[in-house]
Amino acid sequence: MALRTIRVEGDPVLTKISRPVDKMTPRIQDLITDMLDTMYEAMGVGLAAPQVGILKRIVVIDVGDGPIILINPEIIEKSGEQTGDEGCLSVPGMSGQVTRPDHVKVKALNEDMEEVVYEGEGLLARAFCHELDHLDGHMYTELVEGELHRVSYDEED
Repeated sequence: MALRTIRVEGDPVLTKISRPVDKMTPRIQDLITDMLDTMYEAMGVGLAAPQVGILKRIVVIDVGDGPIILINPEIIEKSGEQTGDEGCLSVPGMSGQVTRPDHVKVKALNEDMEEVVYEGEGLLARAFCHELDHLDGHMYTELVEGELHRVSYDEED
């Protein structure tokens, strides 16, 4: 277990396109474990490899139902619309209103390099879109409607 440093907005690595993962290696497995540990330590619901400085197409997500590991993910279906507050571990302490699809289907590889398909609604759909954007060098701040605002931890969702 190793916590990785989360890159923050302004770091050039966050604007680059990540490369596909060709095969599972011990280094990739360690990266996934470190990403999960880093995400949980930072109390996030998702983390993409570029956020820890690695330009690989790997995402980890946990919206409360256990970890989802996505290698080379792609969105294959989306529908509906939701608008809500969104934040990012790479933009600490800030959030903003973003409109995303309300239902998303994602195809990816798991840790055994087997194809998996996940469907998500609400927060999970938002997390899929948000994290996959990171793999293509995009951040949620590009989509914010209005201004970013400081996160207030005494607000209720």
